[in-house]
Amino acid sequence: MPRFSIIVPAHQAQAYLPECLESVLTQSFPDLELIAVDDGSADACGGLLAEAAAGDRRMTVLRLAERSGAGAARNAGLAHARGDYLLFLDSDDTLTPGALQALADRLTETADPDVLVFDHERTYWYGRTDRGGPAGLLTHHEPEVFLARDHPGLLRLPPVAWNKAYRRDFVARSGLRFPPGAHEGVPFTWWALLTAEAVAVLDRVCVAHRRRRSGGQFAQAPRRHFDLFGQYDRVFAFLEDHPRLARWRPVLYRRMNDHLTALILAPGALPRSLRVEFFRRSSRQCLRHRSAAGRTELRHLLLRLGARRTFRLLGTAGGLRRRARAAGRAVHGTAVRFLYRLHRRRPLDSALAVFAAPGEGGYTGDPAALEAAARRLIPGLRTAWAGTPQEAAGLPDGVRRLHPGSAAHWRALARATYLVTSGDVEPGLRKRPGQTLVQTHRGTPLGREGLDLVQHTGHPVAGLGTDFAALLARIDDWGYSLSANRYSTLARERAYPGDYTTLEYGAPRNDVLLRATAADVASARAELGVPRDAVAVLYAPAEREWLRGRPHGLDRARLARALGPGFFVLDGGPGGARHPVARRCLAADVLVTDYAPLMFDFANLDRPIVVHADDWATYRATRGTYFDLTAAPPGPVVRDLAALVRLLHGGGWRTPDSAALRAAFRARFCPYDDGHAAERVVRAVFLDGTGLPPVVPPELRRTAPPPEHPARGRLVRPADSRTAPVAGPART
Repeated sequence: MPRFSIIVPAHQAQAYLPECLESVLTQSFPDLELIAVDDGSADACGGLLAEAAAGDRRMTVLRLAERSGAGAARNAGLAHARGDYLLFLDSDDTLTPGALQALADRLTETADPDVLVFDHERTYWYGRTDRGGPAGLLTHHEPEVFLARDHPGLLRLPPVAWNKAYRRDFVARSGLRFPPGAHEGVPFTWWALLTAEAVAVLDRVCVAHRRRRSGGQFAQAPRRHFDLFGQYDRVFAFLEDHPRLARWRPVLYRRMNDHLTALILAPGALPRSLRVEFFRRSSRQCLRHRSAAGRTELRHLLLRLGARRTFRLLGTAGGLRRRARAAGRAVHGTAVRFLYRLHRRRPLDSALAVFAAPGEGGYTGDPAALEAAARRLIPGLRTAWAGTPQEAAGLPDGVRRLHPGSAAHWRALARATYLVTSGDVEPGLRKRPGQTLVQTHRGTPLGREGLDLVQHTGHPVAGLGTDFAALLARIDDWGYSLSANRYSTLARERAYPGDYTTLEYGAPRNDVLLRATAADVASARAELGVPRDAVAVLYAPAEREWLRGRPHGLDRARLARALGPGFFVLDGGPGGARHPVARRCLAADVLVTDYAPLMFDFANLDRPIVVHADDWATYRATRGTYFDLTAAPPGPVVRDLAALVRLLHGGGWRTPDSAALRAAFRARFCPYDDGHAAERVVRAVFLDGTGLPPVVPPELRRTAPPPEHPARGRLVRPADSRTAPVAGPART
């Protein structure tokens, strides 16, 4: 029998669920069972739970046929629990390191009480972190085990299920179950605390509770807040059935009033369309239970009397500062957008699409691949490319260039039905109703991005100078977010929380690598000046934003001198008109990189990759990463220039072990790259999914052949025999 049964209901939380499960299964105290309940989730939660359970026998997965709510899911887990103590954890929250050991030690110290109350911290999507309980409330006092009536301050803690450990036989003996509806923790908390014969506290943060910007149950259905009235009715009905608990009625009345007041005053908790109705329902709720009121504060009285305007005035003082900050942000930049606002009054142009790849060095990346595919697949579509002359280098004939900030640019942004970009469209732009904005990103992420760079993640340096409020406003405009693989989907849905649709279809920019021929490889080497028998080394260091343009990584000239004759070093930086990065990939025999996203693209060529991780610890501490590259690399890992030169001279970069690492890396990060990713995205966005091509199975894909070397033929790779792609099962 395990010491702890940890019950996790999961619904539409795929971006956060892996971290939640990992926080439980990697606890230093291993005597546990994890019961995860798939609450009819339509996203990848079911697959993530199955995958985690396959790797750990302590985990059990239950599946509910349809969405039943967190309470019903927890009740289902209760029925299967075998542990001495029950813990409940939301699927987007985490246990802090060492939490279970601390709980086990405290339970032993206090002789296994019915309920152990512990602290938590709230982590907000915009970076703030604060301690959950009032200061000193959970400090140990004598006696260390008590009744709730001897420690009434506990009722000031949030009435949630996940800040307590419950002895399982106490829960069974008391018949405690979660009621239906949202805010199900309210009655469960009061029932447990008021009936427990032995309560103890632990003054330690054991749960990190995430306050999500979007995607939570109340963000998706804010009307569920109205369930709170029924939950408090259940609490007072319980007190009616247990006369010995009547002394708690004034306490719980004040707690209910505080809870309702907080929801009414909290910015964004209730949409404008529901605020008046919620206030009126709250007033009737307080009137219905006014016999329990006892001593009444002014705001409680105003709520009970339905004096909404006076009530709101009391909350105005606290909101003036917030409104001033919001007004300052709103005023910023409005004076220079007059022309744009005029054109926004005109009808949208359904045949116009604007594409951009800011900072990528030319007509390149996913936006360029999508522009070419859209022009090919959609007759009559007019496309334009937004960028400076450098950002539009290599632009095909017939595609109009729009200079950023020009009148033509703002007119196109106001009128175009489709906007496709790998970065920011333009400061001040707000998507119109009917416009579709596709965010392609800039490759598969290794370093942390978006809100994962806010200070509470522990990686503040890389996020310095980022305007997270502006970032969130841009995310709200996204209609679609492109993803090359499930790993990217999970990382970015957390880093960029919003209501967009993720298109997990592969990377359009890599289609060219899957379709190139031997002639394309030969012409790329020729135009780049690679000697016929030289080993072409593509060197691509990752950006270090915190260095602010100062040199980093290896000096390319120094690397070329160190390698000597027989090697030719190519620059893996942003592309341009003559030599886009895809052409340099085709010309290269081997990629040498530290942490650049290019490694995820180059893996499609099934050519050797060497990781030069000379400052890995610094990079992880400064930027933060989504996985340990040195533990699961695409090829050999070296730590300095001398080791890199020895490896390349000695041939260690093209061994069977290197090929095995590369194959595993490619299987994880390139599952949909089959040469048809751009067409899938274009058909999904522009053609409502009509004719969506299926994903070609990996064993049937063809990629560009490796370069030929006259003196020794091709540098053969283990998987060099491939056939042309054929139709495979659909994957969307």
